[in-house]
Amino acid sequence: MYHIDKAHASLQLRVSHMGFSTYTTRFSSFDATLTFDPDNIPASKLEATIESASLQMDAAPKMCLDIVKGPKLLDTAKFPKIVFRSDSIRMTGAKTFEISGTLDLHGVTRPLVLTASYNGGYGGIPNMDPHARIGFSAHGTFKRSDFDMGFGVPAPGSTMGVGDLIDVTIEAEFSGPALANTAGKSH
Repeated sequence: MYHIDKAHASLQLRVSHMGFSTYTTRFSSFDATLTFDPDNIPASKLEATIESASLQMDAAPKMCLDIVKGPKLLDTAKFPKIVFRSDSIRMTGAKTFEISGTLDLHGVTRPLVLTASYNGGYGGIPNMDPHARIGFSAHGTFKRSDFDMGFGVPAPGSTMGVGDLIDVTIEAEFSGPALANTAGKSH
Protein backbone atom coordinates (compact mmCIF):
# COMPACT_ATOMS: atom_id res chain seq x y z
CA MET A 1 0.00 0.00 0.00
CA TYR A 2 1.36 3.39 -1.02
CA HIS A 3 0.14 6.86 -0.01
CA ILE A 4 0.62 10.01 -2.01
CA ASP A 5 3.45 12.31 -0.95
CA LYS A 6 1.59 15.62 -1.13
CA ALA A 7 4.84 17.59 -1.14
CA HIS A 8 5.72 15.95 -4.45
CA ALA A 9 2.39 15.85 -6.27
CA SER A 10 0.38 18.15 -8.50
CA LEU A 11 -2.99 17.99 -10.24
CA GLN A 12 -3.39 20.47 -13.09
CA LEU A 13 -6.26 21.15 -15.47
CA ARG A 14 -6.06 22.93 -18.83
CA VAL A 15 -8.97 24.31 -20.84
CA SER A 16 -9.42 26.60 -23.84
CA HIS A 17 -10.39 30.16 -22.95
CA MET A 18 -12.28 31.61 -25.94
CA GLY A 19 -9.72 30.04 -28.25
CA PHE A 20 -7.26 32.76 -27.20
CA SER A 21 -5.28 30.73 -24.68
CA THR A 22 -5.16 27.44 -22.86
CA TYR A 23 -5.84 28.35 -19.25
CA THR A 24 -4.09 26.26 -16.58
CA THR A 25 -5.49 25.78 -13.10
CA ARG A 26 -4.99 23.25 -10.32
CA PHE A 27 -6.47 21.61 -7.27
CA SER A 28 -4.45 22.16 -4.09
CA SER A 29 -6.09 19.61 -1.78
CA PHE A 30 -6.24 15.95 -2.77
CA ASP A 31 -5.28 12.53 -1.49
CA ALA A 32 -4.58 9.19 -3.13
CA THR A 33 -3.76 5.61 -2.22
CA LEU A 34 -2.19 3.06 -4.50
CA THR A 35 -1.97 -0.68 -4.10
CA PHE A 36 1.00 -1.54 -6.28
CA ASP A 37 2.94 -4.73 -6.86
CA PRO A 38 5.38 -4.50 -9.78
CA ASP A 39 5.16 -8.28 -10.15
CA ASN A 40 1.36 -8.18 -10.46
CA ILE A 41 0.35 -4.93 -12.21
CA PRO A 42 -3.26 -6.07 -12.95
CA ALA A 43 -3.88 -6.38 -9.18
CA SER A 44 -2.96 -2.71 -8.67
CA LYS A 45 -5.64 -0.26 -7.50
CA LEU A 46 -5.71 3.52 -7.36
CA GLU A 47 -8.17 5.79 -5.58
CA ALA A 48 -7.89 9.58 -5.51
CA THR A 49 -10.13 12.08 -3.74
CA ILE A 50 -10.06 15.80 -4.56
CA GLU A 51 -11.57 18.62 -2.50
CA SER A 52 -13.53 20.46 -5.21
CA ALA A 53 -13.35 23.80 -3.37
CA SER A 54 -9.54 23.66 -3.51
CA LEU A 55 -9.53 24.73 -7.18
CA GLN A 56 -6.94 27.48 -7.58
CA MET A 57 -7.30 30.11 -10.32
CA ASP A 58 -4.31 32.40 -9.91
CA ALA A 59 -5.13 36.08 -10.53
CA ALA A 60 -8.67 35.27 -11.74
CA PRO A 61 -11.34 37.83 -10.83
CA LYS A 62 -13.50 36.79 -7.87
CA MET A 63 -16.52 36.74 -10.19
CA CYS A 64 -14.89 33.99 -12.31
CA LEU A 65 -13.93 31.94 -9.28
CA ASP A 66 -17.48 32.28 -7.90
CA ILE A 67 -18.92 31.01 -11.20
CA VAL A 68 -16.54 28.04 -11.42
CA LYS A 69 -17.07 26.99 -7.79
CA GLY A 70 -20.77 27.90 -7.80
CA PRO A 71 -23.94 26.09 -8.94
CA LYS A 72 -23.32 26.71 -12.67
CA LEU A 73 -20.19 24.53 -12.69
CA LEU A 74 -18.45 22.63 -9.86
CA ASP A 75 -21.09 23.48 -7.23
CA THR A 76 -18.57 22.81 -4.48
CA ALA A 77 -21.13 23.28 -1.70
CA LYS A 78 -23.30 20.46 -3.06
CA PHE A 79 -20.46 18.28 -4.44
CA PRO A 80 -17.44 18.77 -2.15
CA LYS A 81 -15.54 15.68 -3.39
CA ILE A 82 -14.32 14.50 -6.77
CA VAL A 83 -13.29 10.84 -6.76
CA PHE A 84 -11.38 8.68 -9.27
CA ARG A 85 -11.34 4.90 -8.73
CA SER A 86 -9.43 2.54 -10.98
CA ASP A 87 -11.13 -0.53 -12.38
CA SER A 88 -8.08 -1.89 -14.15
CA ILE A 89 -4.43 -1.07 -14.68
CA ARG A 90 -2.57 -2.63 -17.56
CA MET A 91 0.92 -2.31 -18.98
CA THR A 92 1.13 -0.74 -22.45
CA GLY A 93 4.94 -0.61 -22.64
CA ALA A 94 8.05 -1.20 -20.55
CA LYS A 95 7.20 1.74 -18.24
CA THR A 96 3.77 2.85 -19.44
CA PHE A 97 0.29 2.02 -18.19
CA GLU A 98 -3.34 2.53 -19.00
CA ILE A 99 -5.47 3.18 -15.93
CA SER A 100 -9.18 2.66 -16.60
CA GLY A 101 -11.66 3.73 -13.98
CA THR A 102 -14.54 5.97 -13.07
CA LEU A 103 -14.62 9.66 -12.28
CA ASP A 104 -17.29 10.86 -9.85
CA LEU A 105 -17.70 14.58 -10.56
CA HIS A 106 -20.64 16.91 -9.98
CA GLY A 107 -22.93 14.02 -9.03
CA VAL A 108 -22.20 12.11 -12.26
CA THR A 109 -20.09 8.98 -12.64
CA ARG A 110 -18.44 8.33 -16.01
CA PRO A 111 -15.53 6.25 -17.29
CA LEU A 112 -12.11 7.88 -17.49
CA VAL A 113 -8.89 6.48 -18.90
CA LEU A 114 -5.52 7.84 -17.82
CA THR A 115 -2.25 7.10 -19.59
CA ALA A 116 0.62 6.91 -17.15
CA SER A 117 4.34 6.41 -17.07
CA TYR A 118 6.46 4.98 -14.28
CA ASN A 119 9.26 7.47 -13.57
CA GLY A 120 11.26 5.37 -11.13
CA GLY A 121 11.49 4.40 -7.52
CA TYR A 122 13.38 2.58 -4.82
CA GLY A 123 12.70 0.18 -1.96
CA GLY A 124 13.99 2.61 0.67
CA ILE A 125 17.32 4.16 1.61
CA PRO A 126 18.69 3.29 5.07
CA ASN A 127 19.30 6.31 7.35
CA MET A 128 17.71 8.69 4.83
CA ASP A 129 14.32 7.56 3.56
CA PRO A 130 13.46 4.12 4.91
CA HIS A 131 10.22 3.88 2.91
CA ALA A 132 9.74 2.68 -0.63
CA ARG A 133 9.10 5.54 -3.05
CA ILE A 134 7.69 5.44 -6.57
CA GLY A 135 6.83 8.20 -9.02
CA PHE A 136 4.37 8.46 -11.89
CA SER A 137 3.16 10.96 -14.47
CA ALA A 138 -0.40 10.61 -15.79
CA HIS A 139 -2.60 12.32 -18.34
CA GLY A 140 -6.24 12.18 -19.41
CA THR A 141 -9.06 14.20 -20.91
CA PHE A 142 -12.81 14.45 -20.42
CA LYS A 143 -15.68 16.65 -21.53
CA ARG A 144 -17.12 18.70 -18.70
CA SER A 145 -20.54 18.66 -20.38
CA ASP A 146 -20.58 14.86 -19.80
CA PHE A 147 -20.72 15.75 -16.09
CA ASP A 148 -23.63 18.20 -16.44
CA MET A 149 -21.33 21.23 -16.45
CA GLY A 150 -22.13 22.74 -19.83
CA PHE A 151 -22.32 26.38 -18.73
CA GLY A 152 -20.21 28.56 -21.04
CA VAL A 153 -19.33 25.83 -23.55
CA PRO A 154 -18.90 27.54 -26.94
CA ALA A 155 -21.66 27.10 -29.50
CA PRO A 156 -20.78 24.71 -32.36
CA GLY A 157 -18.38 26.42 -34.77
CA SER A 158 -17.38 29.04 -32.18
CA THR A 159 -14.63 29.39 -29.59
CA MET A 160 -16.40 32.10 -27.57
CA GLY A 161 -16.62 30.61 -24.10
CA VAL A 162 -14.69 28.11 -22.03
CA GLY A 163 -13.87 24.86 -23.80
CA ASP A 164 -15.68 21.61 -23.13
CA LEU A 165 -12.55 19.44 -23.20
CA ILE A 166 -10.59 19.37 -19.92
CA ASP A 167 -6.98 18.19 -20.07
CA VAL A 168 -5.71 16.65 -16.80
CA THR A 169 -2.03 16.28 -15.89
CA ILE A 170 -0.93 14.50 -12.72
CA GLU A 171 2.55 14.24 -11.23
CA ALA A 172 2.76 12.06 -8.15
CA GLU A 173 5.22 10.40 -5.84
CA PHE A 174 3.96 7.74 -3.47
CA SER A 175 5.55 6.55 -0.24
CA GLY A 176 5.19 2.88 0.60
CA PRO A 177 6.36 0.11 2.90
CA ALA A 178 9.41 0.58 5.11
CA LEU A 179 12.58 -1.40 4.71
CA ALA A 180 12.45 -4.42 7.00
CA ASN A 181 15.61 -3.48 8.95
CA THR A 182 14.66 0.19 9.48
CA ALA A 183 10.98 -0.09 10.31
CA GLY A 184 9.87 2.80 12.50
CA LYS A 185 12.89 5.02 11.76
CA SER A 186 12.48 8.20 9.76
CA HIS A 187 14.83 10.73 8.22
